[in-house]
Amino acid sequence: MKPNRDYFRIMLGKKSIHAQECYDDGFIGGHWGMDMDLTNKLPDDWRKFNHEFIPEFLKRNPGKSKVAAGLACGMLHTICRGIRIGDVILSPKGDGNYYIGEITSEYYYSPGKILPHRRSVKWYPNIIIERTEMSQELKNSTGSVGTVSKISKYADEINKLLNGIIPPPDPDLEDPVAFAFEKHLEDFLVHNWAATELGKQYEIFSEDDEIVGKQFPTDTGPIDILAIRKDKRELLVVELKKGRASDAVVGQIQRYMGYVLEELAEKNQSVRGIIIAMEDDLRLRRALAVAQNIEFYRYQIGFKLFKNNSKG
Repeated sequence: MKPNRDYFRIMLGKKSIHAQECYDDGFIGGHWGMDMDLTNKLPDDWRKFNHEFIPEFLKRNPGKSKVAAGLACGMLHTICRGIRIGDVILSPKGDGNYYIGEITSEYYYSPGKILPHRRSVKWYPNIIIERTEMSQELKNSTGSVGTVSKISKYADEINKLLNGIIPPPDPDLEDPVAFAFEKHLEDFLVHNWAATELGKQYEIFSEDDEIVGKQFPTDTGPIDILAIRKDKRELLVVELKKGRASDAVVGQIQRYMGYVLEELAEKNQSVRGIIIAMEDDLRLRRALAVAQNIEFYRYQIGFKLFKNNSKG
């Protein structure tokens, strides 16, 4: 493996419908209804690309929101420009396992074909990464919604998997139960959203019946959950923290809210923030006292024991 390379999970069509063709023909690609050649139209800064092409996306995809446009253009830029030659690609096959290869060309356009915005890939022959061999963290990242997911922080684990070494569990994990809850808190909240207090007024942002408001990308990091009020008048930024939340999270969620307000919100939409953690502290309460559009919610973890009366 070359040093200083990045790693990406790329979906090849909805439910990996184009994975086999992409593997056979040696490419990855995207579409998003943008039937136009982007050669010489791909600046290094994806924000400049978004500012220019979000209006184009909305013109070509009537009825779509600015949130959908921002997400689509950001992923399109990543595939066409953000990923570099030599970067590693994991692509779901559709059966729970992954093709893996590396980018070998710059962007090119194939009009009239599936996923026309393309990059050539040298797929590693006869190498399949099995999902069952991944750590839970890598499973979560490679299973995230959206076409593009950067997974470079798992480079060591991916390289071990390529070499046939399954990463062992972390022996230094101080509290396995708390760690498991932290890891699954976001998934639990997403899956049970309708039953929560927030679910009464808000829906997690989705497009084409797929949730895209989980780990929503911004220029300062991913938003844990992006939701929209059912009357469409307000966007909600949710930041999850395990255990006790500190006052530093206020600045973090404000940056996300600023991005949503400036880049995604329509003229008639406001932005609200919610921090969810097990505990707060005095510094957080002081910070929230002057942040009127941010609220704090506590979560509780509990379980029950039931006596098994069966003696069989």
